[in-house]
Amino acid sequence: MNTQAQEQKNLSATPANVDSEEINKFSQLAHKWWDKNSEFKPLHDINPLRLEFIDSYAHLAGKNILDVGCGGGILSEAMAKAGANSVTGIDLANKSLKIAQLHALQEQIDNISYRMVSVEDLAIETPAGFGAVTCMEMLEHVPDPGSVVRACAQLVQPGGVVCFSTINRNTKSYLQAIIAAEYILQLMPHGTHDHRKFITPAELARLCRQAGLEWLGSSGFTYNPLTRRYHLTDSLDVNYMIACRRPLD
Repeated sequence: MNTQAQEQKNLSATPANVDSEEINKFSQLAHKWWDKNSEFKPLHDINPLRLEFIDSYAHLAGKNILDVGCGGGILSEAMAKAGANSVTGIDLANKSLKIAQLHALQEQIDNISYRMVSVEDLAIETPAGFGAVTCMEMLEHVPDPGSVVRACAQLVQPGGVVCFSTINRNTKSYLQAIIAAEYILQLMPHGTHDHRKFITPAELARLCRQAGLEWLGSSGFTYNPLTRRYHLTDSLDVNYMIACRRPLD
């Protein structure tokens, strides 16, 4: 069975919380995941900042980590190299996973593995199976982000940390994340994001509370087009990250 047919088979067997157009979009770009001057350059640029934020709350060293929506493994590899006992990356784009697996082999990283499985299915399979869970730049690409949040809450161990990142929904985010990033600065391909799918911090906080998670902290990203550098900021106006904790039973 060819790769495309295999992906369609898996998608058809997966709950409805999948946007096949999103999967196809990232599959077409899969070969560029590790090209730091490609459409994935912004992810490479923000990755040290993501890792810093995640590690400050989750304390990755020695833990078994789950990376939901891992794509080509940019964050997964960084967490594996940061001292995690193991990192499991999951995604529904088979081409991206193959790139991730190949790159991990090339880098000789032996504490990382990848699976093609939905986060909801994995939550049924291995509840409370991970010391920390990350889900970065994914929620705005699925039909039901609440389902992902609930599954992440089920997958983390009591006392464990879950980190999310997404994009706020307002006029500023539309201008910066779509008009500027996709059309003016061309940091990413046209159509990468749909402003209607962006999630406000208040909405995400509500989803986390409903899933039984406690809000720990947050941080935003800002981009300087002159220096072409990203920095962490207290503002959650556009791109932002949050950390939550599953209470002890």
